[in-house]
Amino acid sequence: MDKEAQILHYIKMNPFISQQELSNKVGLSRPAVANYIASLMKRGEIKGRGYILREESAIVCIGGANTDRKARTNQKVRLYSSNPVKITEACGGVARNVAESLSRLGLTTSLMACVGDDKEGNWILKETKSQGVDVSQVWVLPTEQTGTFTTLLDITGESVVSMADMNIYEKLTTSMFEEKWSHISASTAVFLDTNIPEECIRYVIKRCSDVHIPIYIEPVSPVKARKLPARLDGVELLILNREEAETLTDMKIDAVKDCHTACGKLGQRGVQKVMITLADQGVYYFSTEESGHLLPFKRDVVDVTGAGEAFASCAIYGMMNGESLVRACQLGLAGAVLTLQTEESISSFLKPEKIDEIISEYS
Repeated sequence: MDKEAQILHYIKMNPFISQQELSNKVGLSRPAVANYIASLMKRGEIKGRGYILREESAIVCIGGANTDRKARTNQKVRLYSSNPVKITEACGGVARNVAESLSRLGLTTSLMACVGDDKEGNWILKETKSQGVDVSQVWVLPTEQTGTFTTLLDITGESVVSMADMNIYEKLTTSMFEEKWSHISASTAVFLDTNIPEECIRYVIKRCSDVHIPIYIEPVSPVKARKLPARLDGVELLILNREEAETLTDMKIDAVKDCHTACGKLGQRGVQKVMITLADQGVYYFSTEESGHLLPFKRDVVDVTGAGEAFASCAIYGMMNGESLVRACQLGLAGAVLTLQTEESISSFLKPEKIDEIISEYS
């Protein structure tokens, strides 16, 4: 049987098979397999929905999709008093922002989240789809209100206080994820934030671990970080800020050296790789193969909103392209810089070449 016939045979046996699995079975490189598949598609030999899903979902982003409202003041914030502000609105949600960012970086992405059947929900779906993200797996819940995240920014662009109405996510159940499992299992990787219910988080982590799908997690906040299960086996990468890391390890992180101890604790719970972002102190990275500390790329800060998702997106982009942990962190820091320099939650300049350019400037 020739290679093309073998590839077609295995696809018929398993419409959700990945190119890497095909590569292993037929003894070809993954790019060579991709060329055979492209030829089969052109001839119309491959039309199956399952296989198309596999190729169109390099990564499924599961979690939050909501409207971000930013209230910016041009003077020092006065608590317990009226503050004059300018309010802007944008599409937000950690999983949604990561999905859009990865799409801008050239990865095929899909979003698995929930919105209400309202003006805000329809707007989020339309805008996200326009950025190349597959939104066909988003639940639209008729009787619920789309989530909102409102933040007050001071004159420096730093967040003073944030308010999140994310009640809609409590309507998600493990059976709803079970129904969409074929789409999740057809992906190369999964990104997960902790907006969804605790039992759903456990379900997704366990199922991905069972079938060896790499899963990348960002916990959203210290409070929501507590939703993560005690065992995190199968988690390829955990991206945390200082407060989230302190919450998950029950220890204080006062200095960079404390990060190594915290990462070791997380490793004992099954996590393969950890990145702890430290604001103006940069990022600490850890795995059994490599660990270290990188300082941030210094630029003027216009607005901190979205910098965390930008870091996560660019770091994950690096990981999915086979980069080392330290290189993935550099990509993350460069992505964060781009976002910090704009009032947009996702920089319109977010492209691989722009990220490489920023890294080159500091090399």
